[in-house]
Amino acid sequence: MTVPTILKVQGTSIVDGNGDKVILKGAGLGGMLNMENFITGYPGHESEHKAAIARVIGAENTKYFFDRFYDYFWTEDDSKFYKSLGLNTLRIPFNYRHFMDDENPDVIKEEGFKLLDRIVDRCAKYGIYTVLDLHAVPGGQNQDWHTDSAVHRALFWDFKDFQNRMIELWTALAEHYKGNGWIAGYNPLNEPADEQHDRLWNFYVRVEKAIRAVDSEHILFLDGNTYAGDFSQFGKPFANTVYAIHDYSTFGFPGFPQFKGESDQIGKLERQFSRKVVEPYRLGVPVWNGEFGPVYESETKGDLVLARQTNETRYNMLKAQLKIYKDNNISWSIWTYKDIGIQGLVYTSPESKWIQVFGNFIEKKKRLGTDAWGTDCAPEVDALYDALITHFKEEIPEQYHKAMYPPIWDMKRQLTRVSREILLSSYLSYEYADLFAGMDEQALDDLAASWKIEKCVKRDILNQYLSEDAK
Repeated sequence: MTVPTILKVQGTSIVDGNGDKVILKGAGLGGMLNMENFITGYPGHESEHKAAIARVIGAENTKYFFDRFYDYFWTEDDSKFYKSLGLNTLRIPFNYRHFMDDENPDVIKEEGFKLLDRIVDRCAKYGIYTVLDLHAVPGGQNQDWHTDSAVHRALFWDFKDFQNRMIELWTALAEHYKGNGWIAGYNPLNEPADEQHDRLWNFYVRVEKAIRAVDSEHILFLDGNTYAGDFSQFGKPFANTVYAIHDYSTFGFPGFPQFKGESDQIGKLERQFSRKVVEPYRLGVPVWNGEFGPVYESETKGDLVLARQTNETRYNMLKAQLKIYKDNNISWSIWTYKDIGIQGLVYTSPESKWIQVFGNFIEKKKRLGTDAWGTDCAPEVDALYDALITHFKEEIPEQYHKAMYPPIWDMKRQLTRVSREILLSSYLSYEYADLFAGMDEQALDDLAASWKIEKCVKRDILNQYLSEDAK
């Protein structure tokens, strides 16, 4: 396929080489080059997950397993299916560890480029743009698990050395991908959360300068502060730049009111979106919604009637969001493409070896509430934490809780994040890893092959709605 002219920003639009407007529509490839616990089923954080597996089957077999996993997670068949939906862009989240070893941080590893190139090239063959998304950096750019940091602080902002290393990485990435028309642009940091605000903008100033020194053409997609929602502390916009929001709604998650399509609920979706785009619109900067989307209940176990009813409300919410984006002519990237059945357009089959091996453990994680995303723990477990939260509230005046960052999290969210999602998950990482015990290369290959699209299940209703909007 002919390589297109590099996309660029013109006014408040993204345009191609002919000056025609382009609306980027697609999904994020979460769980692959940046692993997340709820996407594939492991507990805790990526690096401790891999270290625990290596402890059981050795470094060589661990490398073999993940090499197979990376190859099967996005194949040409995935590109072909994705293109058939009318989607034109894939956001590729990646972990800095693919490019930099903390023991030898001055060396950029070629293996990282090979992994990214394989996805970029497989997409290009089918006419799919890609956005490169740095999803995890040293110390973590926010306080959550998806930065691959096993602490509840965003230490990236406290160490200039960490920031310098990511400037070096983006310089190398820009040098490698300059001139590639299938790259829609660079997303320098996913969901940054800097409680001082100015350190994020200072980093953006530095990274923009470094990238432009070697690649003056590609678009920059800059996430707002505090999980891609706040642009109020940004300085003068850079040229050829898009501002990136994330637009999740509580209507799409367990434990919150269901979406019934009522006017006040639609109004809430519209207000949530509008708050995030006030500054981009005021500054005349195009908007890209880099993440959004509900989670879904399993329709293969439990109360299937209730699950289908719940999922219908979440599909309806999704359609309402897509209408808002279409009315505002913004680009979007739903989260996420492939998983174990939480959000994905495609998910592992309940009959797959992956679910056969890890299914019971995944149910245990759900019961214990170790994942922040998309699941509630069992009521009796939640009650244990409620008692602890009561203790905290009795001892900590509200004014001091309000001083905690980010302010959008209540005390329960702060406490369970540390106790369940970090500490308890760290213990469970060893139990999960033991499920790999005794596997030889053939068994590891069979396990990884569960992620081949031909062995997965397609979420037809979701794909239908996305396709109708994209085409």
